[in-house]
Amino acid sequence: MNDWRHQSWPSSLQLIGSKGLGGAERWFQRFCAALAEGHVPATVGIRRGSGLERASSEISDADLPCHRLPFRTVWDPLSRAAVTRLVGRVQPQIVQTYLGRATRLTQRPRFARSSPVHIARLGGYYGLGPYRHADAWIGNTRQLCDWMVAQGLPGARVHQIYNFVDPVPELTPSDCARRRDALGLRSDEWVLVALGRFVPVKGHAYLLDALAHLPVELNGRRWRLLLLGEGPLEVVLRRQAEASGIADRILWLGWWSDPDAYVQLADLVVFPSLEPETLGNVILEAWANARPLVTTACRGAREITRHGEDAWRVPCADSVALAQGIEQVLNDPELANAFAQRGRERVERDFSRDAIMQQYWALYTDLANHG
Repeated sequence: MNDWRHQSWPSSLQLIGSKGLGGAERWFQRFCAALAEGHVPATVGIRRGSGLERASSEISDADLPCHRLPFRTVWDPLSRAAVTRLVGRVQPQIVQTYLGRATRLTQRPRFARSSPVHIARLGGYYGLGPYRHADAWIGNTRQLCDWMVAQGLPGARVHQIYNFVDPVPELTPSDCARRRDALGLRSDEWVLVALGRFVPVKGHAYLLDALAHLPVELNGRRWRLLLLGEGPLEVVLRRQAEASGIADRILWLGWWSDPDAYVQLADLVVFPSLEPETLGNVILEAWANARPLVTTACRGAREITRHGEDAWRVPCADSVALAQGIEQVLNDPELANAFAQRGRERVERDFSRDAIMQQYWALYTDLANHG
Protein backbone atom coordinates (compact mmCIF):
# COMPACT_ATOMS: atom_id res chain seq x y z
CA MET A 1 0.00 0.00 0.00
CA ASN A 2 1.24 3.52 -0.81
CA ASP A 3 1.84 5.74 2.21
CA TRP A 4 -0.81 8.47 2.21
CA ARG A 5 1.60 10.79 4.01
CA HIS A 6 3.89 10.87 0.98
CA GLN A 7 1.17 11.45 -1.61
CA SER A 8 0.14 14.72 -3.20
CA TRP A 9 -3.29 15.63 -1.79
CA PRO A 10 -5.87 18.03 -3.21
CA SER A 11 -6.45 20.97 -0.89
CA SER A 12 -9.56 20.71 1.28
CA LEU A 13 -11.80 22.73 3.55
CA GLN A 14 -13.37 20.78 6.44
CA LEU A 15 -16.60 22.35 7.76
CA ILE A 16 -18.73 21.44 10.78
CA GLY A 17 -21.42 23.67 12.29
CA SER A 18 -22.61 21.78 15.35
CA LYS A 19 -22.99 23.45 18.73
CA GLY A 20 -22.55 20.46 21.04
CA LEU A 21 -20.10 17.60 21.36
CA GLY A 22 -20.56 13.99 20.38
CA GLY A 23 -19.22 11.21 18.21
CA ALA A 24 -19.29 13.26 15.00
CA GLU A 25 -17.25 16.01 16.62
CA ARG A 26 -14.74 13.53 18.07
CA TRP A 27 -14.30 12.00 14.61
CA PHE A 28 -13.88 15.48 13.08
CA GLN A 29 -11.06 16.21 15.52
CA ARG A 30 -9.39 12.88 14.83
CA PHE A 31 -9.62 13.28 11.06
CA CYS A 32 -8.27 16.85 11.11
CA ALA A 33 -5.41 15.79 13.35
CA ALA A 34 -4.52 13.10 10.81
CA LEU A 35 -4.58 15.63 7.96
CA ALA A 36 -2.17 17.82 9.92
CA GLU A 37 0.07 14.91 10.83
CA GLY A 38 0.39 14.06 7.14
CA HIS A 39 1.03 17.72 6.21
CA VAL A 40 -2.05 17.57 3.98
CA PRO A 41 -3.18 21.00 2.68
CA ALA A 42 -6.35 21.56 4.67
CA THR A 43 -8.30 24.32 6.39
CA VAL A 44 -10.90 23.93 9.14
CA GLY A 45 -14.15 25.83 9.75
CA ILE A 46 -16.06 25.35 13.03
CA ARG A 47 -18.91 27.12 14.79
CA ARG A 48 -17.97 30.15 16.86
CA GLY A 49 -18.64 29.56 20.56
CA SER A 50 -19.33 25.84 20.08
CA GLY A 51 -18.29 23.03 22.34
CA LEU A 52 -15.89 21.95 19.62
CA GLU A 53 -14.15 25.33 19.73
CA ARG A 54 -13.75 25.03 23.51
CA ALA A 55 -12.59 21.41 23.40
CA SER A 56 -10.67 21.34 20.12
CA SER A 57 -7.16 20.94 21.47
CA GLU A 58 -6.50 18.35 18.76
CA ILE A 59 -7.37 20.88 16.06
CA SER A 60 -5.30 23.61 17.70
CA ASP A 61 -2.36 21.28 18.16
CA ALA A 62 -2.80 20.04 14.61
CA ASP A 63 -1.49 23.29 13.15
CA LEU A 64 -4.30 23.61 10.62
CA PRO A 65 -5.71 27.06 9.81
CA CYS A 66 -8.96 27.19 11.81
CA HIS A 67 -11.76 29.69 11.12
CA ARG A 68 -14.69 30.44 13.44
CA LEU A 69 -17.95 30.92 11.55
CA PRO A 70 -21.47 31.89 12.74
CA PHE A 71 -23.31 28.70 11.67
CA ARG A 72 -26.37 30.10 13.45
CA THR A 73 -29.25 28.52 11.54
CA VAL A 74 -29.56 26.70 8.25
CA TRP A 75 -31.50 29.65 6.81
CA ASP A 76 -29.28 32.47 8.12
CA PRO A 77 -28.02 34.51 5.13
CA LEU A 78 -25.09 35.88 7.14
CA SER A 79 -23.92 32.36 8.00
CA ARG A 80 -24.24 31.29 4.37
CA ALA A 81 -22.34 34.37 3.23
CA ALA A 82 -19.58 33.64 5.74
CA VAL A 83 -19.19 30.11 4.38
CA THR A 84 -19.18 31.38 0.79
CA ARG A 85 -16.53 34.01 1.61
CA LEU A 86 -14.33 31.42 3.31
CA VAL A 87 -14.58 29.07 0.33
CA GLY A 88 -13.65 31.99 -1.93
CA ARG A 89 -10.62 32.94 0.17
CA VAL A 90 -9.30 29.42 0.68
CA GLN A 91 -10.17 28.17 -2.84
CA PRO A 92 -10.01 24.49 -1.88
CA GLN A 93 -10.36 21.71 -4.42
CA ILE A 94 -12.53 19.74 -1.97
CA VAL A 95 -15.06 20.99 0.57
CA GLN A 96 -16.09 18.28 3.02
CA THR A 97 -19.04 19.04 5.28
CA TYR A 98 -20.28 17.22 8.36
CA LEU A 99 -23.91 17.10 9.55
CA GLY A 100 -26.84 19.05 8.13
CA ARG A 101 -26.09 22.64 9.13
CA ALA A 102 -22.69 22.98 7.49
CA THR A 103 -23.88 20.99 4.48
CA ARG A 104 -26.99 23.08 3.87
CA LEU A 105 -25.05 26.34 4.22
CA THR A 106 -22.46 25.20 1.67
CA GLN A 107 -23.83 25.84 -1.80
CA ARG A 108 -21.64 25.18 -4.83
CA PRO A 109 -21.85 28.09 -7.29
CA ARG A 110 -23.47 26.82 -10.46
CA PHE A 111 -21.60 27.22 -13.74
CA ALA A 112 -18.43 28.34 -11.93
CA ARG A 113 -15.38 27.02 -13.74
CA SER A 114 -13.22 26.41 -10.68
CA SER A 115 -15.70 25.68 -7.91
CA PRO A 116 -14.66 22.94 -5.45
CA VAL A 117 -16.12 19.46 -5.26
CA HIS A 118 -18.54 19.30 -2.33
CA ILE A 119 -18.49 16.05 -0.32
CA ALA A 120 -21.13 15.55 2.36
CA ARG A 121 -19.97 13.10 5.02
CA LEU A 122 -22.80 11.29 6.83
CA GLY A 123 -22.54 9.33 10.05
CA GLY A 124 -26.24 8.64 10.50
CA TYR A 125 -29.58 8.00 8.83
CA TYR A 126 -30.49 11.66 8.51
CA GLY A 127 -33.16 13.10 6.27
CA LEU A 128 -31.33 13.62 3.00
CA GLY A 129 -32.92 16.94 2.09
CA PRO A 130 -29.98 19.04 3.35
CA TYR A 131 -27.48 16.74 1.63
CA ARG A 132 -28.80 16.14 -1.88
CA HIS A 133 -27.15 19.19 -3.46
CA ALA A 134 -23.65 17.86 -2.71
CA ASP A 135 -21.49 16.39 -5.47
CA ALA A 136 -20.57 13.22 -3.57
CA TRP A 137 -21.37 11.52 -0.28
CA ILE A 138 -19.36 9.50 2.22
CA GLY A 139 -21.09 7.05 4.55
CA ASN A 140 -19.21 5.43 7.41
CA THR A 141 -20.86 2.01 7.07
CA ARG A 142 -21.95 -0.19 4.18
CA GLN A 143 -25.53 -0.27 5.44
CA LEU A 144 -25.70 3.52 5.48
CA CYS A 145 -24.40 3.75 1.92
CA ASP A 146 -26.90 1.15 0.71
CA TRP A 147 -29.65 3.17 2.38
CA MET A 148 -28.52 6.41 0.73
CA VAL A 149 -28.60 4.77 -2.68
CA ALA A 150 -32.06 3.34 -1.92
CA GLN A 151 -33.16 6.91 -1.08
CA GLY A 152 -32.23 8.03 -4.58
CA LEU A 153 -28.62 9.20 -4.39
CA PRO A 154 -26.52 8.06 -7.39
CA GLY A 155 -24.60 4.96 -6.44
CA ALA A 156 -21.47 5.99 -8.33
CA ARG A 157 -21.21 9.07 -6.12
CA VAL A 158 -21.79 7.34 -2.76
CA HIS A 159 -18.57 6.13 -1.12
CA GLN A 160 -18.13 3.97 1.96
CA ILE A 161 -15.19 4.71 4.28
CA TYR A 162 -15.10 3.57 7.90
CA ASN A 163 -13.81 5.71 10.74
CA PHE A 164 -10.35 4.99 12.09
CA VAL A 165 -8.89 4.92 15.58
CA ASP A 166 -5.29 4.54 16.67
CA PRO A 167 -4.05 1.82 19.04
CA VAL A 168 -3.35 3.45 22.39
CA PRO A 169 -0.23 2.79 24.48
CA GLU A 170 -1.02 1.09 27.78
CA LEU A 171 -0.87 3.16 30.93
CA THR A 172 1.63 1.85 33.44
CA PRO A 173 0.20 0.05 36.47
CA SER A 174 1.31 2.94 38.68
CA ASP A 175 -0.47 5.47 36.43
CA CYS A 176 -3.64 3.36 36.54
CA ALA A 177 -3.40 3.12 40.30
CA ARG A 178 -3.02 6.89 40.65
CA ARG A 179 -6.01 7.55 38.41
CA ARG A 180 -8.14 5.06 40.30
CA ASP A 181 -7.16 6.66 43.59
CA ALA A 182 -8.02 10.12 42.24
CA LEU A 183 -11.50 8.85 41.36
CA GLY A 184 -11.99 7.08 44.67
CA LEU A 185 -11.98 3.62 43.09
CA ARG A 186 -10.76 0.70 45.16
CA SER A 187 -8.19 -1.60 43.62
CA ASP A 188 -10.52 -4.60 43.95
CA GLU A 189 -13.57 -3.01 42.25
CA TRP A 190 -14.72 -3.86 38.74
CA VAL A 191 -14.69 -0.72 36.59
CA LEU A 192 -17.27 -0.42 33.81
CA VAL A 193 -16.99 2.46 31.32
CA ALA A 194 -19.67 3.85 28.99
CA LEU A 195 -19.14 6.77 26.61
CA GLY A 196 -21.63 8.83 24.62
CA ARG A 197 -23.96 11.79 24.60
CA PHE A 198 -26.93 11.54 26.92
CA VAL A 199 -29.52 11.29 24.16
CA PRO A 200 -32.14 8.56 23.61
CA VAL A 201 -30.33 6.60 20.88
CA LYS A 202 -27.36 5.92 23.16
CA GLY A 203 -29.52 3.71 25.40
CA HIS A 204 -28.20 4.87 28.77
CA ALA A 205 -31.58 4.28 30.41
CA TYR A 206 -31.30 0.57 29.53
CA LEU A 207 -27.75 0.46 30.85
CA LEU A 208 -28.82 1.88 34.21
CA ASP A 209 -31.71 -0.56 34.35
CA ALA A 210 -29.30 -3.41 33.52
CA LEU A 211 -26.99 -2.37 36.34
CA ALA A 212 -29.93 -2.36 38.73
CA HIS A 213 -30.37 -6.05 37.82
CA LEU A 214 -26.75 -6.89 38.67
CA PRO A 215 -25.81 -8.18 42.10
CA VAL A 216 -23.81 -5.76 44.22
CA GLU A 217 -20.76 -8.03 43.85
CA LEU A 218 -19.55 -10.24 41.01
CA ASN A 219 -17.00 -12.86 42.00
CA GLY A 220 -16.61 -11.08 45.30
CA ARG A 221 -15.87 -7.69 43.71
CA ARG A 222 -18.11 -4.64 43.74
CA TRP A 223 -18.67 -2.85 40.45
CA ARG A 224 -18.52 0.86 39.60
CA LEU A 225 -19.55 2.69 36.42
CA LEU A 226 -17.70 5.62 34.83
CA LEU A 227 -20.03 7.61 32.56
CA LEU A 228 -18.27 9.89 30.08
CA GLY A 229 -20.65 12.25 28.33
CA GLU A 230 -23.10 15.07 28.59
CA GLY A 231 -26.44 15.90 27.05
CA PRO A 232 -30.11 16.73 27.58
CA LEU A 233 -31.00 13.47 29.36
CA GLU A 234 -28.46 13.83 32.16
CA VAL A 235 -30.96 15.04 34.78
CA VAL A 236 -33.40 12.25 33.91
CA LEU A 237 -30.65 9.62 34.04
CA ARG A 238 -29.37 10.86 37.40
CA ARG A 239 -32.89 10.58 38.77
CA GLN A 240 -33.19 7.06 37.41
CA ALA A 241 -29.91 6.07 39.08
CA GLU A 242 -31.13 7.48 42.39
CA ALA A 243 -34.48 5.70 42.12
CA SER A 244 -32.74 2.42 41.26
CA GLY A 245 -30.41 2.61 44.25
CA ILE A 246 -27.21 2.59 42.19
CA ALA A 247 -26.30 6.29 42.24
CA ASP A 248 -23.45 5.76 44.71
CA ARG A 249 -21.73 3.40 42.25
CA ILE A 250 -21.72 5.81 39.28
CA LEU A 251 -19.20 8.54 38.52
CA TRP A 252 -20.43 11.20 36.09
CA LEU A 253 -17.24 12.48 34.47
CA GLY A 254 -18.62 14.78 31.76
CA TRP A 255 -17.37 15.09 28.20
CA TRP A 256 -13.77 14.27 27.32
CA SER A 257 -12.43 14.78 23.80
CA ASP A 258 -9.66 12.28 24.66
CA PRO A 259 -11.24 9.60 26.87
CA ASP A 260 -8.51 6.97 26.48
CA ALA A 261 -7.06 7.43 29.97
CA TYR A 262 -10.46 6.57 31.47
CA VAL A 263 -11.15 3.74 29.04
CA GLN A 264 -7.89 2.14 30.14
CA LEU A 265 -9.19 1.94 33.68
CA ALA A 266 -12.02 -0.26 32.44
CA ASP A 267 -12.39 -3.94 33.10
CA LEU A 268 -15.25 -3.73 30.60
CA VAL A 269 -16.57 -1.17 28.10
CA VAL A 270 -20.36 -1.23 27.69
CA PHE A 271 -22.07 0.20 24.60
CA PRO A 272 -25.87 0.14 25.07
CA SER A 273 -26.98 2.03 21.93
CA LEU A 274 -30.33 1.40 20.27
CA GLU A 275 -31.02 0.05 16.77
CA PRO A 276 -30.52 3.32 14.79
CA GLU A 277 -26.85 3.68 15.92
CA THR A 278 -24.99 3.80 12.62
CA LEU A 279 -21.45 2.83 13.58
CA GLY A 280 -20.43 3.47 17.18
CA ASN A 281 -16.97 4.99 17.63
CA VAL A 282 -17.04 3.58 21.17
CA ILE A 283 -16.60 0.09 19.71
CA LEU A 284 -13.41 1.16 17.97
CA GLU A 285 -12.17 3.04 21.05
CA ALA A 286 -12.67 -0.01 23.26
CA TRP A 287 -10.70 -2.11 20.77
CA ALA A 288 -7.96 0.50 20.39
CA ASN A 289 -7.47 0.46 24.16
CA ALA A 290 -7.52 -3.36 24.23
CA ARG A 291 -10.55 -3.51 26.49
CA PRO A 292 -13.29 -6.17 26.36
CA LEU A 293 -16.63 -4.97 25.01
CA VAL A 294 -20.27 -5.74 25.63
CA THR A 295 -22.46 -4.09 23.00
CA THR A 296 -26.03 -4.14 21.86
CA ALA A 297 -26.74 -5.48 18.39
CA CYS A 298 -27.36 -2.03 16.91
CA ARG A 299 -26.81 -1.48 13.19
CA GLY A 300 -23.16 -0.53 13.50
CA ALA A 301 -22.29 -3.33 15.92
CA ARG A 302 -23.93 -5.93 13.68
CA GLU A 303 -21.78 -4.75 10.78
CA ILE A 304 -18.36 -4.55 12.43
CA THR A 305 -18.35 -6.83 15.51
CA ARG A 306 -18.25 -10.62 15.64
CA HIS A 307 -20.25 -11.98 18.52
CA GLY A 308 -18.21 -14.26 20.77
CA GLU A 309 -14.95 -13.39 18.97
CA ASP A 310 -14.22 -9.69 19.52
CA ALA A 311 -17.31 -8.60 21.50
CA TRP A 312 -20.37 -9.89 23.32
CA ARG A 313 -23.59 -8.76 21.63
CA VAL A 314 -27.03 -8.60 23.18
CA PRO A 315 -30.39 -7.41 21.80
CA CYS A 316 -31.08 -3.69 21.81
CA ALA A 317 -33.34 -2.23 24.52
CA ASP A 318 -33.12 -5.43 26.59
CA SER A 319 -31.88 -4.57 30.08
CA VAL A 320 -31.95 -8.15 31.33
CA ALA A 321 -29.86 -9.42 28.41
CA LEU A 322 -27.44 -6.53 28.86
CA ALA A 323 -27.00 -7.37 32.54
CA GLN A 324 -26.44 -11.02 31.64
CA GLY A 325 -23.84 -10.05 29.05
CA ILE A 326 -21.94 -7.88 31.53
CA GLU A 327 -21.96 -10.69 34.09
CA GLN A 328 -20.94 -13.28 31.47
CA VAL A 329 -17.81 -11.40 30.41
CA LEU A 330 -16.73 -10.28 33.88
CA ASN A 331 -17.09 -13.84 35.15
CA ASP A 332 -14.91 -15.25 32.32
CA PRO A 333 -11.41 -13.68 32.33
CA GLU A 334 -10.24 -15.78 29.39
CA LEU A 335 -13.16 -14.59 27.27
CA ALA A 336 -12.56 -10.96 28.30
CA ASN A 337 -8.88 -11.20 27.42
CA ALA A 338 -9.69 -12.77 24.06
CA PHE A 339 -12.10 -9.94 23.22
CA ALA A 340 -9.46 -7.36 24.12
CA GLN A 341 -6.74 -9.01 22.03
CA ARG A 342 -8.92 -9.64 18.98
CA GLY A 343 -10.37 -6.14 19.17
CA ARG A 344 -6.90 -4.61 19.09
CA GLU A 345 -6.10 -6.83 16.08
CA ARG A 346 -9.25 -5.62 14.30
CA VAL A 347 -8.22 -1.99 14.78
CA GLU A 348 -4.73 -2.61 13.44
CA ARG A 349 -6.01 -4.56 10.43
CA ASP A 350 -9.32 -2.95 9.46
CA PHE A 351 -9.67 0.43 11.18
CA SER A 352 -6.17 1.87 11.29
CA ARG A 353 -5.34 5.48 10.50
CA ASP A 354 -3.16 4.41 7.55
CA ALA A 355 -5.80 2.20 5.95
CA ILE A 356 -8.59 4.78 6.22
CA MET A 357 -6.52 7.84 5.27
CA GLN A 358 -5.28 6.00 2.19
CA GLN A 359 -8.91 5.57 1.13
CA TYR A 360 -9.59 9.28 1.69
CA TRP A 361 -6.53 10.20 -0.38
CA ALA A 362 -7.72 7.97 -3.26
CA LEU A 363 -11.24 9.44 -3.14
CA TYR A 364 -10.10 13.07 -2.87
CA THR A 365 -7.67 12.60 -5.74
CA ASP A 366 -10.24 10.96 -7.98
CA LEU A 367 -12.89 13.60 -7.31
CA ALA A 368 -10.48 16.51 -7.70
CA ASN A 369 -9.26 15.13 -11.03
CA HIS A 370 -12.61 14.09 -12.46
CA GLY A 371 -15.15 16.27 -10.65
